[in-house]
Amino acid sequence: MTYSSDPLELYRQMLRIRRFEETVLDNFPRGLFFGTTHTYIGQEADAVGVLSHLQEGDVVVSNHRCHGHFLAYGGSMHALAAELMGRATGVCGGRGGSQHIQWRDFYASGILGGTLPLATGMALAEKARRSGRLVVAFLGDGALGQGAVYESLNMAALWHLPLLLVLENNRYAQSTPITLNLAGDILARFQAFGIPAEERDTTDVLEIREMAQQAFQAVRAGEGPRALVIHTYRFAPHSKGDDTRDPQEIARYRERDPLPLHASRLDPEAVQKVQAEVEHEVAAAFQRAEGDSAANPASLTPPLGAMS
Repeated sequence: MTYSSDPLELYRQMLRIRRFEETVLDNFPRGLFFGTTHTYIGQEADAVGVLSHLQEGDVVVSNHRCHGHFLAYGGSMHALAAELMGRATGVCGGRGGSQHIQWRDFYASGILGGTLPLATGMALAEKARRSGRLVVAFLGDGALGQGAVYESLNMAALWHLPLLLVLENNRYAQSTPITLNLAGDILARFQAFGIPAEERDTTDVLEIREMAQQAFQAVRAGEGPRALVIHTYRFAPHSKGDDTRDPQEIARYRERDPLPLHASRLDPEAVQKVQAEVEHEVAAAFQRAEGDSAANPASLTPPLGAMS
């Protein structure tokens, strides 16, 4: 896999995530998907900006809001749509659904805070193997209420592990605002364990990419774990429809939408071309997935070529 720093490609990747997630929400009332879903709408610049620095073999550990991370990692849009539909051609043969995905060196789990012990163990394994690879772990502000997170931070710092922590603060833990569920300072939580951390309140993919570059360089140089705190906002509900936020608040944050912010720097004709190409890609992915065979419960492994 190769990851591009080209500004137009960064826009394409964000748009692919946005249109995929919007299509999921639009089609959920049809009963097309199994289980629930947690979309990444509004946070696209985080995944695209950070993961544009990946190298072959780097590990990504994601959480319940994993679709954007998976697509930015390089996963197949068709296979992701098929997974949500419970199809045999899905990422995990239709058994993982929206939250539990594994492909190549990408792992996602819906267990709140439970992904950080996983990521810490993987980083320990990479250090023991002297592979030169690092682990990127995404977590949300809601995970900061879990004790396993702090145990993991302690071990990561103590053992000087090649771990990059990306805290996406979208300002809500499900439907509870951060002002009602989190005391103290987010950045200080990492610094308390001696983990250098940087924070930005931004939806600018170029700003996020620049911040992430320094952190990647430090971790690759063997300087131990680093943390990025990105203050962002999700435009859609926590999952399918449980949204009690003030519409005016959402409208204010939509003024910082990462897609038009970045598109304003690009050639308008090139943007229109990308938009048409992405619309076609998304429609084709969902149409193909809907026509695929349902997963067979008797089979334990996804078929070869499920990611094609």
